[in-house]
Amino acid sequence: MFNFEIDQVNSYLLEKHHLKQQNKINDILQIVDDICGLHATGTLEPYLSLFTRMKDFHKEDLDNELYKKKRLGRIRGMRKTLFIITKEMIPLVHTVIKDQTVKRDNMYLEIRDISREQYDKLVNKIINLLTKKEKSTSELKTLIKSEKDLNAVISVMCDEMFIIRGKPISSWKDRRLFYAPFAQYFPDIKLDAYDESQATAKLINKYIRNYGPVTETDIVWWLGITKGKVRASLKQFADTLETVKLGDLEYEYLLFKSERKAIEDIELNSQPTVNILPGLDPYIMGYKNRERYVNYANYEYIFDRSGNATTTILLNGHIVGVWDIVEKPEPLIKFHLFEDVNPTIHNMIEVECKKMGKFITGKKVATIECNKMNPLTKRTMGGFMTPLKDC
Repeated sequence: MFNFEIDQVNSYLLEKHHLKQQNKINDILQIVDDICGLHATGTLEPYLSLFTRMKDFHKEDLDNELYKKKRLGRIRGMRKTLFIITKEMIPLVHTVIKDQTVKRDNMYLEIRDISREQYDKLVNKIINLLTKKEKSTSELKTLIKSEKDLNAVISVMCDEMFIIRGKPISSWKDRRLFYAPFAQYFPDIKLDAYDESQATAKLINKYIRNYGPVTETDIVWWLGITKGKVRASLKQFADTLETVKLGDLEYEYLLFKSERKAIEDIELNSQPTVNILPGLDPYIMGYKNRERYVNYANYEYIFDRSGNATTTILLNGHIVGVWDIVEKPEPLIKFHLFEDVNPTIHNMIEVECKKMGKFITGKKVATIECNKMNPLTKRTMGGFMTPLKDC
């Protein structure tokens, strides 16, 4: 069994994910496709994930793709998490996860005391209103005046692809959205283009090509499906896969045979690569087995009890610290390092933090290094979003 050095694989995947300077591009669709979607649970994270991967990114670039050109869509995707993905991926992802979302949504409606009959009536009313013009939740509540929880209805309608999440009401940081009928927004998308077996195989193939080497556990976790379904899909292209080892890690990893030479030939840069990543970034959240890029002694400072990844600092693909931003009264980037770094790398980290801070706030930001932080596993829910709050 072939054994790769961990540094080789990290360097290879930094290139795949457009995180090396020479691999940054200005093609949003290509980046979103290459990393199999942008995590979109929060409002800022998709923009920050693109900012750190592109040569010259402006916030309106993503807005244009989502709301004008409509070549991307925000839907509930892998692991029932919100993702921004390409139009081409939408039928695949929806087909694979729709059974999971149906169970979730039925429970949600029941908890909110909304029967399916009541839900269906509200669906018709909402679609009729949105056909003429996109509207926000508050506008729909004003027009419908239902005693039922319209927030729950709208959430389930998005999952069932009756409607699509549209642009924010005000700025890119606004969590309030407009909504539109899915069929009107994406008239050329056929949600039933694939059966579940086809869609699962295509997504697993895509995931291994863009995230491999990966373990079987990684695939199960990334898609949120059963091990049986994963193994059945893997049989369809087993002849093109091989099993490899990474350094002294205990797992066996899957890789397409055609990718092996690319990793073998990878040139480790003489110059270090520093990346400042947002919370829930795909590079961090793309795996269940994370020893390749995480020192498990630091795990509770990077992930909370639910497995949510905070804002991280990478050095050559390995997490060496976390960062946080305070916008008021004056913009400030805080950072905390898990290990000592030389002055050159320390300066690179500060420079990258300042770039990220200016992108978020539109202003020059100061930086401060925190000597300690509280574990995220001991913080309240949502603590991963402000990891250095107590600094």
